[in-house]
This record gives sequence, C-alpha cells and structure tokens, in this order.
Amino acid sequence: MSEFARPSLEALRQPLEDGHVTIMRGQQVMAFPTRFMLVAASNPCPCGLGGTRCQCTPADLFRHRRRLSGPLLDRIDILMRVERPPAEALRQQIAPRSAEVMERIVAARERQTRRLRGHPESCNAQLTSRQIREVGQVAPSAMRLLAELYDRHTLSARGHTRILRVARTVADLESRDTVGADHINIAASLRLDDAPPLAEAV
Repeated sequence: MSEFARPSLEALRQPLEDGHVTIMRGQQVMAFPTRFMLVAASNPCPCGLGGTRCQCTPADLFRHRRRLSGPLLDRIDILMRVERPPAEALRQQIAPRSAEVMERIVAARERQTRRLRGHPESCNAQLTSRQIREVGQVAPSAMRLLAELYDRHTLSARGHTRILRVARTVADLESRDTVGADHINIAASLRLDDAPPLAEAV
C-alpha cells in the first residue's frame, strides 16, 4: 500500500467513510456508489526487512510511513502487524478448514440480517455508533472497557465506533446475542498494537 502515491491513497478516504465518491467536473457533480472491502498490506520499511536487518535510513523510514496518513488508517477497521513466523509454525501449517470458516461467516451474516430486519442497513459495517448501541445488544461491561480503551489510547470517535462494530461482528461469529467485554478486547487487539491481553477483559 505504501508504494502508491499519497494523493491516490488519500482519495480512498471519502469512499471508505461514506460508501460513495463525489466527482466534480466543470459545472457537474456526480456521486457513484463505492461500498467495498479494502484489504491492503505494506512492508514495515522500503527495504522490506524491518527489525535489526533493516538497511533504511531514518529519512527513508519517515518518507515511507508518511504515505499512510493517520486519517486514512483511522478509516480501516482492522490494523494488524504480521510478524515473521517461526519455523515450527511453517512446518505445522495449522489452520481451520475453509468450509468451516465459510459456515461461520454465513451464519454470522444471517444473524445480522435478522437483527437489522426493518432497517435500510444489512450488516454491521454499515451501522453508526448510535445504531450499534440501539440494536447491537452491547453489555454495560463492554461499554466500560471501550471507554477505558478510548481514554488510554486517545482513540478518535471514528476508532471508537470501528472497534464497537468489529466487536459486534466477533460476537456474531461466536453466535452470541450480546457483545461482551471479551469481544471488545478482541476487536481492540485487531486494531491496537498494545491492547490488553484477553484475560484482562473478562
């Protein structure tokens, strides 16, 4: 992702936030729907090695990181640092079967459809913060933990809402009606590098 020019990346902000893009040409203004799922990856530095083997200068690192602005990253639901896997993990290659994962996803989407029956929205990703609190069945303990994370990590209001939406989806994947503190913690761990371990949220 960081190989793209910054203006091109910044152009993603409106469609990611609003689900449409507005184009102005001369005296005409046209809006086009742009609801999509963004999946992106970026090396930690220009040389791609990172850590102790990195060959980049401080100036190289600054230019590299500057391409991904805070406002753009704030509009992405899940931000994960993927570390180099140990050799044992590569040998074992332990992962759930695709069919099992698909079954959980289909069931989660069906739960969302039932919960949002009568609303114009069809899935958690389209809900505002107020809508999630009204129809998302969020436990008081979950809201308290989210408030603590909001203050501790100086989250933006947008980041607060995105953690809440991801937590609602995590609960749906577990076939749980109520969003608990454990779901907030999982959602936070998928966005914040120094989120507390799961045991602290129970």
